[in-house]
Amino acid sequence: MSNHMNNLTTLIKRLEAATSRLEDMAQSTLDPTAMTNGLPPGVEGAVDDIDGPGQPGDSAKPPQAFEVLPASIDDFDAVINGDVKTFVNMSDELGGLVANQASAVLRAFAAQRKFLIVTTKSKKPDKQSPIFMEILKELQSMMGAVSDIREANRGSPVFNHLTTVSEGIAMLGWITIEPKPTDYVKDVLGSAQFYGNRVIKEYKDKDHAHVAWVQGFYRIFKTLISYIEQHYSTGITWNNKDGIDPEQALHQVQTGQTFPRSPPPQSSASAPAPPPPPPLPQFDNGPPPPPMPQNGTPSSSRGGTTDMGAVFDELSKGESVTSHLRKVDPSTQTHKNPSLRNSSAVPPPTNRSPSQSSLSSRAGSGPSKKPKPENMRTKKPPRKELDGNKWIVENYDNPPDGMLEIEASINHSILITRCTKTTIRILNKANAISIDNCTQVSLVIDSLVSAVDVIKSPRFEMQVLGTVPTIMLDQVDGATVYLGPESLGTEVFTSKCSAINVNLPGGDEEDDYRECPLPEQIRSVVRGGVVVSEIVEHAG
Repeated sequence: MSNHMNNLTTLIKRLEAATSRLEDMAQSTLDPTAMTNGLPPGVEGAVDDIDGPGQPGDSAKPPQAFEVLPASIDDFDAVINGDVKTFVNMSDELGGLVANQASAVLRAFAAQRKFLIVTTKSKKPDKQSPIFMEILKELQSMMGAVSDIREANRGSPVFNHLTTVSEGIAMLGWITIEPKPTDYVKDVLGSAQFYGNRVIKEYKDKDHAHVAWVQGFYRIFKTLISYIEQHYSTGITWNNKDGIDPEQALHQVQTGQTFPRSPPPQSSASAPAPPPPPPLPQFDNGPPPPPMPQNGTPSSSRGGTTDMGAVFDELSKGESVTSHLRKVDPSTQTHKNPSLRNSSAVPPPTNRSPSQSSLSSRAGSGPSKKPKPENMRTKKPPRKELDGNKWIVENYDNPPDGMLEIEASINHSILITRCTKTTIRILNKANAISIDNCTQVSLVIDSLVSAVDVIKSPRFEMQVLGTVPTIMLDQVDGATVYLGPESLGTEVFTSKCSAINVNLPGGDEEDDYRECPLPEQIRSVVRGGVVVSEIVEHAG
């Protein structure tokens, strides 16, 4: 009897040990991608506080599941751990104020990372609201710390180093720029290069470490531009679909809270078999589908091939084949209801079965939206700048300063686009001019090497003071061209144009210009097997 009791006691102890091991294994199941050094983020630093000396794991809390960060945050971490961290290490080698300022740069990038995490959780707040300024507060403070180091050490021998970084830290302001934040970062890079190139010039023959330091800082800009183009090409995006309140999102990020994830899937050994697929939908009392065989594969004949004999048997029934199809209700027929033609969708019938509605919802999205007309698009700020050898003039609408002036040179080309009621004066001899999608634009030029190309620009006016070899007009409705005494040899090409007038100077300076309309009507006839086109002349 005692032997039986001992065996029972031993068996119970073994069962308790096995149960304890299984519970430990279940509690320690975590996604390995969310662990750092074998521990989830935020836990590894607290191990020493949980486990006392000599008592490892006795009072350990059950581990938590942490959410997976979006791809945009993972890529931003790659920016920080890549070029930013490399720049900080190079700054540490130089030491002193340069190293202190680089540490402030790293903190500023970390603050922007928090901002980006908030945008993935929160709905977009009003930019003038206090909560939006609160979200930006830490980033602004860290950026200000970078500039403060420069301001407090103006007499330092590394003042150009400090100014390079101080000017460049403004790159983190891209989060407030729309719709082209990359252009803003490129402009900031130009400001930083003004001082960074001074450092390169001063140290290129003395200490190459300083040159490499400047180039390492420039690489941060290029990496950040690539990151923005990949994730935020038109500006910061917020989680407006299912995001939470901005204050709640900021509190979660500041306190390190995360959302729990769903538990990991069970192993294939213990996972139950998936349920069978639902039956196929029936359409208006049609014949039911054949039953699914027990092995989960559709029935077939002839070794797995389709039984075409059954198909031909169905077709031989004649009109009875389509007897089960649903008749279209007249209320949904567009040819009987003109009002339906103005809408992009036909209202669903009231007697439609749920299975049919689900099928139609999965049939695919509707036609893509047409682009907004030009007058409904968001107006962009006017711009006039020289980019390399090309002048770009765009988005001017009746500028209050009157005439725009461009100091051109012989290798400069000029692009004028999306301007309205604007007068532009081109000084000196330029290479070529292109005008696209403008309205009521007036152009006064000295001379050109090549040509003036005007496309889709109604009510266009141009005066030539010097010489222009060629003028090309394409889809222009209404244009007036004034030629000078030196430009009488100008060639004018027109395509799909109307109301084009060329004004020629008189014999004397006191004579008025003589208006010469360009022909619009062409008559084509066949003569001798060849098509001959002639200008239509109106007598009288």
